Amino acid sequence: MTLLLHNLPPITSSSPPLHCTRSDTVVCVISSSNTDKPKIKPKIKIKESDDYHATLKALKSKGRIPRKSLGQHYMLNGEVNEQLVDAANVSDGDVVLEIGPGTGSLTNVLVESGANVLAIEKDPYMAALINERFAGTGRVKVIQEDFTRCHLRSHLSSFLGSDYSEVKSYAKVVANIPFNISTDIVKQLLPMGDIFSEVVLLLQEEAALRMVDSSLRTSEYRPINIFINFYSDPEYKFKVPRANFFPQPKVDAAVVVFRLKQAADYPQVSSTKNFFSMVNSAFNGKRKMLRKTLQHIRPSIEMEEALVNAGVAATTRPEELTLEDFVKLHNLIGDA
Repeated sequence: MTLLLHNLPPITSSSPPLHCTRSDTVVCVISSSNTDKPKIKPKIKIKESDDYHATLKALKSKGRIPRKSLGQHYMLNGEVNEQLVDAANVSDGDVVLEIGPGTGSLTNVLVESGANVLAIEKDPYMAALINERFAGTGRVKVIQEDFTRCHLRSHLSSFLGSDYSEVKSYAKVVANIPFNISTDIVKQLLPMGDIFSEVVLLLQEEAALRMVDSSLRTSEYRPINIFINFYSDPEYKFKVPRANFFPQPKVDAAVVVFRLKQAADYPQVSSTKNFFSMVNSAFNGKRKMLRKTLQHIRPSIEMEEALVNAGVAATTRPEELTLEDFVKLHNLIGDA
């Protein structure tokens, strides 16, 4: 099988030879004994420390090409992986969950940082590759499963061999996740503050900005903003240009750190299930006033009274309410 490299020129017989040394990561240096020969200038500059050759070699070893259905975009830049790990402050002995490890370039940096890694990979070929690559480290366990459908708490308990509540102060998530399931992953992980202290994700930049920015009265203000701020304190860290991925996506990416709250620090509501049901209902009619969109919960006149008691106008629309406003409104409706 031939692996096509998008946006990169082919290496031909006239190209300078590649001299490679192998450890955990393949490092390749282009050299030439004839200084008069023209040098090939790639469209994407790959530094010697990058995971470019190691990633492509790993894919070729399994005869694989990235699958669009799985949202696979592999990281080629080792420095980005190092920045991801640094953003999570990973240190020796940390327990780290990695979602979609792919060829293991990020996994390798985590292991070198002293972490014990639980890697969940949906693609059976990539799961086998990770198993082979890290079999001798004793630090990586691979589970071949769809993350959005897995029993995460059970897997963590088995991986740790003890009650996971004992390691909640340093268990973390560090992952380059498929863009098409980022919201599902965020919704699954953020309520797990009893296990994880931090969730560091590489996301599509537009989604990253939308999740972190909770500005009112904008079209980007959605129920996911309420959810994220209920369970965490999000922070946008840095942008990752699309040229760092193979295949190159149509959009740039960005890293976001979600610092998870403990249950005691969650906003006090009588029922989290009913609270988020109310929030979702409110945004179903985003341009309508709340006294209309929530009248299935309470009659309009009672809803108007609750809104005024919550300190907002009776004509308020959902995009005008902060997390604190929704909490007050929910508790007032519950008491009505």
